Amino acid sequence: MTSPSAYVALVRGINVGGHKKVAMADLRALLAGLGLAEPRSLLQSGNLVFRAVRQRGAGLESLLEREADRRLGLRAEFFVRTAGEWGSVIAANPFREQAEADPAHLVVMFLRSAPEPPAVRALRAAFAGPEVISAHGRELYVSYPAGIGTSRLTSALIERQLGGHATGRNWNTVLKLGQLVLG
Repeated sequence: MTSPSAYVALVRGINVGGHKKVAMADLRALLAGLGLAEPRSLLQSGNLVFRAVRQRGAGLESLLEREADRRLGLRAEFFVRTAGEWGSVIAANPFREQAEADPAHLVVMFLRSAPEPPAVRALRAAFAGPEVISAHGRELYVSYPAGIGTSRLTSALIERQLGGHATGRNWNTVLKLGQLVLG
């Protein structure tokens, strides 16, 4: 029998500004009802950790999206990474100094697929400001040295330029999820 593997699932756009409200207890119950073991959540923004017999992330994403809609009436995208992939996200951080000095202003945007280099170049050209971006696989690291709230480098701009949806987590949250999924 195969032992379960650990996963992180990030739910896009819930409990933000009063939109798509869902209780974390309901999401944990959804995971348990699907036979996913040890469901845990972090904060109220759709950060989930669970164990499952080894599956492809895309299959888990589809299952979670379909069942969240069916069981909870929640239409939201899920971005799934294995524990190994999460460890790679942490290891690949190109902004180590900012991660130490100002982790709240370092954001990892999680994508469904790796962006093409021309799309990343177009994104860099689409904004003027102190922000710096770096793409690694299916993640885009964004340094916001002057803060996130007033930046013109918004999630909407990132999604438009890269041609797909994304969900972001600040570095503190990335590390806390790493502690949960990596042990």
